[in-house]
Amino acid sequence: MKIGALISGGKDSLYAAYKESKKHELVCLISLKSKRDDSYMFHIPNIHLVKQIAESMELPLIFIESSGIKEKELDDLEKAIKIAVKKYKVGGIVSGAIKSNYQKQRVDKICEKIGLMSIAPLWHIDEERYMNELIKDKFKVIITGIAAEGLDRNFLGKSIDKRIIEKLKKINKGNNLHISGEGGEFETLVLDCPLYKKRIEIRKFKIKMENACTGCYIIKKVRLA
Repeated sequence: MKIGALISGGKDSLYAAYKESKKHELVCLISLKSKRDDSYMFHIPNIHLVKQIAESMELPLIFIESSGIKEKELDDLEKAIKIAVKKYKVGGIVSGAIKSNYQKQRVDKICEKIGLMSIAPLWHIDEERYMNELIKDKFKVIITGIAAEGLDRNFLGKSIDKRIIEKLKKINKGNNLHISGEGGEFETLVLDCPLYKKRIEIRKFKIKMENACTGCYIIKKVRLA
C-alpha cells in the first residue's frame, strides 16, 4: 500500500514513518504550518525545516498553511490529505500519536471520511522503551523546546541519548513528566535517521527563554551534508 506520513520534523512523526516504511511504500510527506502558536493539532517550533527534511528523504512534500483555529484547522488537514490521495494515490496516513486522543481521533475521523487507513504505530507504546529504540535505530534527535517543571535551558539543543533519558526518568519521578515529551513537555527535531539520504547540520540558531523552564531552540540556518 502507498502511504503518506504526517510529519513535523520531530521524533514521533518521523519514527512512525520509519516503522511503517518497512511495511508499506512511503510516497509523500504532509505537513501543516499553523498561523497560530496555540494550535491543538500541529507542531510549531522549527516547522519550516520540514522542507529540508523532505529534500533529505527525496520525497515530495505537501506543505500548506493552516488557520490554527481549534477544529477549523481540521479542514486544512483534510485538504492536505486529499491532495496526497489525488497526487500520490495513498491508501493510508501515518501519524506519530502516542497518547493524545484528541489528535488521533481527529486524524482517524478524517481518514475514515475519505476512505483511508489511519496508521499510528506508536499508539500507547511504552515511553522508555520507545526512547531507547530511537537510539538503537540510529535516530539523531535534539531537543528544540521545553515547557515543563524540571527542564531548563541546558536541555535545549541536546541530543537524546542514554544520559538524557536517565535525566528525564528522574524528573518523571518528581512530577510525572512524560519521558517521551508526549504531554508537550518538550519538542524535538530529527537531524539524521535511516530515512534520510543526507543529514541536517545546524549552522545558526538562537535560544529564547520565556522563564526558567520554558524556552525554544530556534534554528535559523541549516545545510544538508
